[in-house]
Amino acid sequence: MKSYSLFTIILLCLAIFVVDFLTYYWLKSITNLISSTILTNIIHIVFWVFTIGLITAIIILKVKLDDIEPRRKQLLISSLYGLTISSFIPKIIFVIIMAIFFFTNYVFSDKESLLVIPLIGLFAGFLPFFVIVYGIFKARYNFKVHHIKLTFNHLPDAFHGLKVVQISDLHLGSFNHQFHILDRAIKKINQLEPDMLFFTGDLVNNFAWELRGWRKAFRNFSPTIKRFAVLGNHDYGDYSKWDSKEAKQVNFEGIKTFYKKNDFKLLLNESEIIENENEKIAIVGVENWGNPPFKQYGNLEKALKGTEHIPFKILLSHDPSHWTEEVIKKTNIALTLSGHTHGMQAAFKLKKKEWSPIKYKYKHWAGLYEENEQYLYVNRGLGWLGFPGRLGMRPEITLIEFLRD
Repeated sequence: MKSYSLFTIILLCLAIFVVDFLTYYWLKSITNLISSTILTNIIHIVFWVFTIGLITAIIILKVKLDDIEPRRKQLLISSLYGLTISSFIPKIIFVIIMAIFFFTNYVFSDKESLLVIPLIGLFAGFLPFFVIVYGIFKARYNFKVHHIKLTFNHLPDAFHGLKVVQISDLHLGSFNHQFHILDRAIKKINQLEPDMLFFTGDLVNNFAWELRGWRKAFRNFSPTIKRFAVLGNHDYGDYSKWDSKEAKQVNFEGIKTFYKKNDFKLLLNESEIIENENEKIAIVGVENWGNPPFKQYGNLEKALKGTEHIPFKILLSHDPSHWTEEVIKKTNIALTLSGHTHGMQAAFKLKKKEWSPIKYKYKHWAGLYEENEQYLYVNRGLGWLGFPGRLGMRPEITLIEFLRD
């Protein structure tokens, strides 16, 4: 996880305090309706105990961060992240709704409005709270299979009907060694009976030690599935402080070794030729390539060497920005598979239209895109990072079926 400065953390705590102060100001308009002084005082005390406790916990965690055991550190960070989001967003919505009523002088003069308006604000705050709680405790691991069919006129006949599954962004450190949860996802994948499995990066949050115990779960993949993988930006250890370059390299080698021991072909700027009935396709994999501040380890030119005579290519590249910059109009790659965005783990969906704030950072952030008969599919991620939940953006298993036109 990204490390923030103490100054940034203090600004966050200040924002939490300001929003809670305003919330308390409007909350009193509701508690004033309660006849019991004792109950009113209890509500006020609980409100401020939670606020002060949360702010204190955030500051203490930041100050003591280096002294906390790494596994416990990740659990504490994600727990506080969840508490902050589930508290901050409903309160700020409550404050905004109440302020709108107040500053528009909306029927605030009679007794009916004095009762109705605070209740409307309270409902407006509690609704997102329950949505967030659902996202944390239910939707976070409610895996969804997205099944798409792609037709190509240059797909070799022998590969008509090829089925592949794509998963991405596991972030195993966030699972806190809840092996049974990933077992559910692996069971779903096996039931789809794909010919190949593509994993498009971010196996961990930062560290190779996050992989302890997971080998048993990975053995549950069907042995008939050919498995390929590439690295994501979190797999390089770039978001952590290391005692030496050697320590960072040892961590990196541990992640690569995990793939090897679990029968994943890790494509490090290289390609694999798949042959069936004397016809061939190429699976091309690049190391992480992203726009700054993300580093560009990927070398597509190197990865494509030896595939010049292969007419049909599938590229695995973690960051979808790579597709725009180096793939479309510059190569004959038929399909690029990416992840990275997580769909921001939050979206609004109405019928077939999906919207997420992440669209303002990434042009291609979830689902299928096509340009000049070249396709990009951005997987929404199977795990999570930071906020321990998903709001309208369920974790995804992608099933892709290839058809000959």
